[in-house]
Amino acid sequence: MRVDAPAEWPRTEAEAIALQQALRPLVRAENPAPPRFRTAAGIDSAYAEDGTVATAAVILDMVSMETVESAVAQGISTFPYMPGLLAFRELPATVAALEMLTATPDLLVCDAQGTAHPRRFGLACHIGLLTGIPTVGVAKSVWGEYTEPGPRRGDATDVTIDGEVVGRALRTRDALKPLFVSVGHLIDLDTACAQVLALTRGFRQPETTRRADHLCREALRAATA
Repeated sequence: MRVDAPAEWPRTEAEAIALQQALRPLVRAENPAPPRFRTAAGIDSAYAEDGTVATAAVILDMVSMETVESAVAQGISTFPYMPGLLAFRELPATVAALEMLTATPDLLVCDAQGTAHPRRFGLACHIGLLTGIPTVGVAKSVWGEYTEPGPRRGDATDVTIDGEVVGRALRTRDALKPLFVSVGHLIDLDTACAQVLALTRGFRQPETTRRADHLCREALRAATA
């Protein structure tokens, strides 16, 4: 699939923040017309202590949950870990994995934040803009404030930062910790939550994330053995 990636990525904290702030106004929290999602791709990365990174992209059929295609890219992460700048550790390998796919999914699901981010521009937003595909951020931790949702699957409450709604705490299984869903690009929050629930069958995490996580961890173990 095609990804409109830059020739060079930011190398410093200041450059990375400036790019996030420049791209943030381009994010669209609105659905394609009509919003039809037949396939969805999960994206996840795993790291070794020496900086080796493996990123997996796995496309699923959203009805059968069968894997349509998968790809893994490996590399060395040179951008240091900084809160709010995770995207710049993961983007090069993520773009490489997506470019290896021969099919283009209807939806991308990132194990990361979208607009629920201090600058309202997490990894899911960046990937959405680079691909032009509806993208959702689904994170296990939260930036911002929220009240605990009800105990049943589908219960949800807003996540806010400085009083602005930036995402939703979504219960994907009864009595388990919620996940934190936010818009990446070209999808609204209600639709994003509905698609996450559709992809979550029997587990807390969406099936897209579970399969991408398994694949990237297996690849990393093989690369560092």
